[in-house]
Amino acid sequence: MTDERHETGPDDLVRHAEKMAKKKAARDKIMATKTDEKGLVIVHTGKGKGKSSAAFGMIFRHIAHGKKCGVVQFIKGAMSTGERDLILRHFQDICEFHTMGEGFTWETQDKARDIAMAQAAWEKAKDLIRDPSVSMVLLDEINIAIRYDYIAIQDVVDFLTSEKPHMTHVVLTGRNAKDELIEIADLVTEMELVKHPFRSGIKAQIGVEF
Repeated sequence: MTDERHETGPDDLVRHAEKMAKKKAARDKIMATKTDEKGLVIVHTGKGKGKSSAAFGMIFRHIAHGKKCGVVQFIKGAMSTGERDLILRHFQDICEFHTMGEGFTWETQDKARDIAMAQAAWEKAKDLIRDPSVSMVLLDEINIAIRYDYIAIQDVVDFLTSEKPHMTHVVLTGRNAKDELIEIADLVTEMELVKHPFRSGIKAQIGVEF
Protein backbone atom coordinates (compact mmCIF):
# COMPACT_ATOMS: atom_id res chain seq x y z
CA MET A 1 0.00 0.00 0.00
CA THR A 2 1.37 3.39 -1.00
CA ASP A 3 2.02 5.87 1.81
CA GLU A 4 0.56 9.12 0.42
CA ARG A 5 2.68 11.15 2.80
CA HIS A 6 5.74 10.36 0.67
CA GLU A 7 4.18 11.21 -2.69
CA THR A 8 5.56 14.40 -4.27
CA GLY A 9 3.93 15.72 -7.39
CA PRO A 10 4.80 18.95 -9.25
CA ASP A 11 2.43 21.00 -7.10
CA ASP A 12 3.98 19.63 -3.91
CA LEU A 13 7.46 20.58 -5.08
CA VAL A 14 6.36 24.10 -5.98
CA ARG A 15 4.64 24.58 -2.60
CA HIS A 16 7.73 23.25 -0.82
CA ALA A 17 10.03 25.61 -2.73
CA GLU A 18 7.78 28.58 -1.95
CA LYS A 19 7.63 27.63 1.73
CA MET A 20 11.41 27.31 1.97
CA ALA A 21 11.91 30.61 0.14
CA LYS A 22 9.70 32.37 2.68
CA LYS A 23 11.62 30.74 5.55
CA LYS A 24 14.93 31.82 4.03
CA ALA A 25 13.73 35.39 3.57
CA ALA A 26 12.56 35.54 7.19
CA ARG A 27 15.81 34.01 8.39
CA ASP A 28 17.92 36.42 6.32
CA LYS A 29 15.95 39.35 7.74
CA ILE A 30 16.66 38.20 11.30
CA MET A 31 20.33 37.52 10.59
CA ALA A 32 20.76 40.98 9.08
CA THR A 33 20.06 42.48 12.51
CA LYS A 34 22.76 40.36 14.23
CA THR A 35 25.85 42.46 13.68
CA ASP A 36 27.48 42.70 17.11
CA GLU A 37 30.45 40.60 18.20
CA LYS A 38 31.69 40.01 21.74
CA GLY A 39 33.48 37.44 23.81
CA LEU A 40 30.89 35.17 25.36
CA VAL A 41 30.58 33.74 28.84
CA ILE A 42 29.33 30.22 28.15
CA VAL A 43 28.08 27.81 30.82
CA HIS A 44 27.56 24.06 30.37
CA THR A 45 25.80 22.56 33.37
CA GLY A 46 23.22 19.94 34.34
CA LYS A 47 23.25 16.28 35.31
CA GLY A 48 23.54 14.99 31.76
CA LYS A 49 26.71 13.78 30.06
CA GLY A 50 28.51 15.92 27.50
CA LYS A 51 29.29 19.19 29.25
CA SER A 52 33.06 18.97 28.88
CA SER A 53 32.81 17.17 25.54
CA ALA A 54 30.80 20.04 24.04
CA ALA A 55 33.24 22.57 25.48
CA PHE A 56 36.23 20.75 24.02
CA GLY A 57 34.42 20.78 20.69
CA MET A 58 34.67 24.58 20.77
CA ILE A 59 38.33 24.38 21.79
CA PHE A 60 39.10 22.13 18.83
CA ARG A 61 37.10 24.45 16.58
CA HIS A 62 39.32 27.30 17.81
CA ILE A 63 42.43 25.24 17.12
CA ALA A 64 41.17 24.42 13.62
CA HIS A 65 40.81 28.14 12.89
CA GLY A 66 44.33 28.83 14.15
CA LYS A 67 43.07 30.82 17.12
CA LYS A 68 44.99 30.64 20.38
CA CYS A 69 43.10 29.13 23.32
CA GLY A 70 43.64 27.56 26.72
CA VAL A 71 42.25 24.92 29.06
CA VAL A 72 42.35 24.76 32.85
CA GLN A 73 41.02 21.59 34.45
CA PHE A 74 39.89 22.18 38.03
CA ILE A 75 38.98 18.65 39.14
CA LYS A 76 40.03 16.07 36.59
CA GLY A 77 43.62 15.00 36.63
CA ALA A 78 43.83 11.57 38.17
CA MET A 79 43.80 9.92 34.74
CA SER A 80 44.68 10.67 31.16
CA THR A 81 41.99 11.87 28.76
CA GLY A 82 41.89 11.78 24.99
CA GLU A 83 41.41 15.55 24.68
CA ARG A 84 44.37 16.34 26.90
CA ASP A 85 46.65 13.81 25.23
CA LEU A 86 45.77 15.08 21.75
CA ILE A 87 46.33 18.73 22.64
CA LEU A 88 49.59 18.08 24.47
CA ARG A 89 50.86 15.88 21.65
CA HIS A 90 49.96 18.11 18.70
CA PHE A 91 48.65 21.54 19.65
CA GLN A 92 50.68 22.88 22.59
CA ASP A 93 51.83 25.78 20.43
CA ILE A 94 48.28 27.11 20.09
CA CYS A 95 46.47 25.72 23.15
CA GLU A 96 47.84 25.91 26.68
CA PHE A 97 46.62 22.99 28.78
CA HIS A 98 46.81 23.02 32.57
CA THR A 99 45.54 20.12 34.66
CA MET A 100 45.43 21.61 38.15
CA GLY A 101 43.14 19.19 39.96
CA GLU A 102 44.03 15.80 41.37
CA GLY A 103 40.66 14.10 41.08
CA PHE A 104 37.31 14.48 42.75
CA THR A 105 37.25 15.55 46.39
CA TRP A 106 36.17 12.14 47.62
CA GLU A 107 39.31 10.69 46.03
CA THR A 108 41.83 13.10 47.54
CA GLN A 109 40.06 13.25 50.95
CA ASP A 110 42.10 16.35 51.72
CA LYS A 111 39.98 19.52 51.70
CA ALA A 112 42.85 21.91 52.36
CA ARG A 113 44.82 20.48 49.43
CA ASP A 114 41.74 20.58 47.18
CA ILE A 115 41.17 24.25 48.05
CA ALA A 116 44.81 25.11 47.39
CA MET A 117 44.73 23.35 44.02
CA ALA A 118 41.47 25.04 43.04
CA GLN A 119 42.81 28.44 44.00
CA ALA A 120 45.97 27.83 41.97
CA ALA A 121 43.83 26.76 39.02
CA TRP A 122 41.76 29.94 39.30
CA GLU A 123 44.89 32.10 39.31
CA LYS A 124 46.13 30.31 36.19
CA ALA A 125 42.70 30.77 34.59
CA LYS A 126 42.78 34.51 35.26
CA ASP A 127 46.24 34.79 33.71
CA LEU A 128 45.03 33.04 30.56
CA ILE A 129 41.86 35.12 30.31
CA ARG A 130 43.82 38.36 30.70
CA ASP A 131 46.23 37.36 27.92
CA PRO A 132 45.13 39.39 24.86
CA SER A 133 46.49 36.74 22.47
CA VAL A 134 44.14 34.06 23.87
CA SER A 135 40.62 34.19 22.46
CA MET A 136 38.98 31.28 24.31
CA VAL A 137 39.58 29.75 27.74
CA LEU A 138 37.86 26.59 28.96
CA LEU A 139 37.48 26.28 32.74
CA ASP A 140 36.66 22.59 32.94
CA GLU A 141 34.66 21.53 36.03
CA ILE A 142 35.04 24.91 37.70
CA ASN A 143 31.38 24.72 38.73
CA ILE A 144 32.23 21.83 41.04
CA ALA A 145 35.04 23.79 42.67
CA ILE A 146 32.63 26.70 43.17
CA ARG A 147 29.93 24.40 44.55
CA TYR A 148 32.30 23.12 47.25
CA ASP A 149 33.35 26.71 48.07
CA TYR A 150 36.92 26.09 46.95
CA ILE A 151 36.50 29.25 44.89
CA ALA A 152 34.14 32.09 45.82
CA ILE A 153 31.41 32.58 43.24
CA GLN A 154 31.55 36.34 43.73
CA ASP A 155 35.24 36.36 42.81
CA VAL A 156 34.43 34.56 39.56
CA VAL A 157 31.50 36.84 38.73
CA ASP A 158 33.45 40.00 39.54
CA PHE A 159 36.42 38.94 37.42
CA LEU A 160 34.32 37.92 34.41
CA THR A 161 32.30 41.13 34.50
CA SER A 162 35.15 43.56 35.15
CA GLU A 163 38.41 42.06 33.85
CA LYS A 164 37.57 39.68 31.02
CA PRO A 165 38.67 41.25 27.73
CA HIS A 166 35.73 42.19 25.52
CA MET A 167 36.47 39.66 22.75
CA THR A 168 37.60 36.72 24.93
CA HIS A 169 35.27 33.72 25.20
CA VAL A 170 35.20 31.87 28.53
CA VAL A 171 33.54 28.47 28.87
CA LEU A 172 32.69 27.13 32.34
CA THR A 173 31.57 23.53 32.81
CA GLY A 174 30.29 21.32 35.61
CA ARG A 175 27.09 20.45 37.42
CA ASN A 176 25.16 22.83 39.65
CA ALA A 177 26.21 26.13 38.12
CA LYS A 178 25.45 28.92 40.57
CA ASP A 179 22.56 31.29 39.83
CA GLU A 180 24.96 34.23 39.97
CA LEU A 181 27.03 32.71 37.14
CA ILE A 182 23.98 31.88 35.05
CA GLU A 183 22.77 35.46 35.48
CA ILE A 184 25.88 37.00 33.88
CA ALA A 185 26.39 34.32 31.22
CA ASP A 186 25.58 34.95 27.56
CA LEU A 187 24.92 31.31 26.74
CA VAL A 188 23.77 28.63 29.17
CA THR A 189 23.11 25.01 28.25
CA GLU A 190 21.74 22.51 30.75
CA MET A 191 22.47 18.91 29.86
CA GLU A 192 19.51 16.75 30.85
CA LEU A 193 20.10 13.15 31.91
CA VAL A 194 17.60 10.80 30.27
CA LYS A 195 19.50 7.53 30.43
CA HIS A 196 23.06 6.57 31.39
CA PRO A 197 24.86 3.21 31.01
CA PHE A 198 26.49 3.59 34.45
CA ARG A 199 23.11 2.77 36.00
CA SER A 200 23.18 -0.54 34.15
CA GLY A 201 26.58 -1.46 35.54
CA ILE A 202 28.64 -0.26 32.58
CA LYS A 203 31.87 1.50 33.53
CA ALA A 204 33.35 4.61 31.91
CA GLN A 205 34.95 3.61 28.60
CA ILE A 206 37.86 4.92 26.61
CA GLY A 207 36.84 7.08 23.68
CA VAL A 208 33.46 7.87 25.24
CA GLU A 209 34.05 9.25 28.73
CA PHE A 210 37.79 9.94 28.49
